[in-house]
Amino acid sequence: MNIITCYKLVPEEQDIVVAADRSLNFDRAESKISPFDLNAVEAGMQLAGESGQVFALSVGGKVLDNSKARKDILSRGPQALYLVQDPQLDQALPHQTASALAAAVGKLEFDLVLCGEGSGDLYAQQVGLLLGELLRLPTVNAVSKITAADGYVIVERTLEDEVEVLNVPLPAVLCVTSDINTPKIPAMKAILGAGKKPVTQWSAADINWVPVPEQVKFVSLSAPQQAERKRVVIEGDSPQAISELADHLRKAMN
Repeated sequence: MNIITCYKLVPEEQDIVVAADRSLNFDRAESKISPFDLNAVEAGMQLAGESGQVFALSVGGKVLDNSKARKDILSRGPQALYLVQDPQLDQALPHQTASALAAAVGKLEFDLVLCGEGSGDLYAQQVGLLLGELLRLPTVNAVSKITAADGYVIVERTLEDEVEVLNVPLPAVLCVTSDINTPKIPAMKAILGAGKKPVTQWSAADINWVPVPEQVKFVSLSAPQQAERKRVVIEGDSPQAISELADHLRKAMN
C-alpha cells in the first residue's frame, strides 16, 4: 500500500508573544510539524507495515525552507518527502492549501491519503475534506482507527454515543483524530538516517497548480480579551460552601 501523509508547519505556540494591543508576534516562534499531523504520519507508518510505502507531503511558502523540519518528518518513517513551495501559499487558507495538495497528489501513485483532523494554528478542519472532494475520492473524517483489508480499509469513528464502522474502498482520503495513536519519538538512528532520504521540491508550475481565487479575506489576528478575575474565594467543604460554589459556577455559565 502506498500512503501519502500530509502535514503543515505551524509556529511553536509557547514562543508566540502577545503584545499590549493583543497583537501576536511570531518573531521568536520556530516552525514545527502540526501535532495533529504527527498522528497522521504515525497512522500511516503503522498501516504500511513492512511491505507498504509512506510519503510525506507539504505545501507552503518560505516556511518550508527549514532543514530541521525536513529531518524531523523523515525521521518519523516516511521513505521520501515532497514539498510544494510558492509565495502564494505563504499564508494560504484551507481551500488554497487543499487545491495545491490535490495538484501534488495527482503526480504521485497512492492508495491512501492521510491528514490530521486540523492544523495546530487555524484548526479549521477543512483541508482533508476539501482535498477528498477535489480528488473525487471517498473521504471520511474523525477517524479513530484504521484496519487494512483487500482493496479497502475498515475505519472507526467515535461519535457522541456510538462507534461507527465503515468499509471505505481505495483509493481514499482519511482525516484522523488525535485519539488514533501516540506518535513515537524518533530514535537517534532514524534522525541520522533522515538526511539520506530523498526530498523532491516542486514549484507551482511543476505540478500545474493554478492559484484559486480568495473566498474569504484574512483581516487581522489578535489574542482574545482577557477577562478580569472575579477573586471570589470560598473556604471550606461544608454543604453551604459547595452550594455557594455551584451558584457562582451557574451564574458564570449563563
